[in-house]
Amino acid sequence: MTRSTDRILTTHVGSLPRPHDLLDMMKFRLTGEGAAVEDGAYQARVTAAVADIVRQQAECGLDIVNDGESSKPGFFVYARQRISGLEARPDEKYVLYEAERAAFPEYYAEYFAKAMLGGNVAPVVPLYAVGPVEYIGQEDIARDLANLRAAMDAAGCKHGFVPSTAPNSVAFNEYYKDDEEFLFAAGDAMRVEYQAIIDAGFDLQIDDPFLSDIFGDPELDEARKIRKADIFVESLNNALRDIPEDRIRFHTCYGINEGPRIFEPQLGEVVAHMLRVKANVYSFEAANPRHEHDYHVWENTKLPDGKAIMPGVITHASNIVEHPELIAEWLTRFAGLVGRENVIAGADCGFSSQACYHTEVHPTVIWAKFRAMVEGARIASDKLWG
Repeated sequence: MTRSTDRILTTHVGSLPRPHDLLDMMKFRLTGEGAAVEDGAYQARVTAAVADIVRQQAECGLDIVNDGESSKPGFFVYARQRISGLEARPDEKYVLYEAERAAFPEYYAEYFAKAMLGGNVAPVVPLYAVGPVEYIGQEDIARDLANLRAAMDAAGCKHGFVPSTAPNSVAFNEYYKDDEEFLFAAGDAMRVEYQAIIDAGFDLQIDDPFLSDIFGDPELDEARKIRKADIFVESLNNALRDIPEDRIRFHTCYGINEGPRIFEPQLGEVVAHMLRVKANVYSFEAANPRHEHDYHVWENTKLPDGKAIMPGVITHASNIVEHPELIAEWLTRFAGLVGRENVIAGADCGFSSQACYHTEVHPTVIWAKFRAMVEGARIASDKLWG
């Protein structure tokens, strides 16, 4: 994992808005709607989009960049294209954030229709494991890695990361004897992608919002929450076996972008499980008003030696650009708790976790947030190192 001992580095979580003409092409490939596009033309457009998104990250001054997840229709639904044994069921709907929706039904009816799910290039539909799951996306991941490498070389970027979904985000189980057996099988399948990312010389980021989601599930008592979290962590660690721990970063969040979010768990409920994940850097939300206070967790939780945290200091839930001085305050506060060399500046979550035509934070604002983060990290570094 890219680290620094003389300043605070800057990065983000992964997904960024895709160009609308690329979304049009992606929509045709996923749904058959719109103008037909040949595979060669589509792949060329993805390559160009990656080059552009990396260049823009470099121009903002980010230290650790990625491809914006430009080729993916969504952070977890892309598994359908890379894992065998899965069946999509468009007639079934995800039941998202039941407590939130029950408390604020009018708000979330409008929110899901217009923002979080309304502008997707294709509907987000549940995937079910109906047969043995195996990785079949070797060509796709190879293309992604080649595009990122070429874009970084062109932009002069030295450090890159690639997000990849956790086993628990692949699908629901209808084939294996129980969810535990399925998660270990899904982990073995995703391990092929994890290893490819490492072999290509990039840092691996595991995306796992569902670990935190466990602790906000009203249907689970405390013992069942802990058991479910244990299985999530154990299956992921098994998938990461023999992969160098210092090349892995782990991201967890709470799923919703903009909303009341009053039923979410707090970091203190998740942190012990998070720190059991075999990773070098841990990414979590810290910039939005529901979680800024979570820094207190590190007053009583010891960060293991050699590990680092990547708190969000810009949020994906608001178009307000965080002031660099405030970002610097947040970073120095975390540094005082875990050590200055153990903090990396990041974002709360991705800005376009699903490929969609309308992101809640406008693209121009996203780049302003990145520039503010870079400046805030510079101010914090001056204070911490002089």
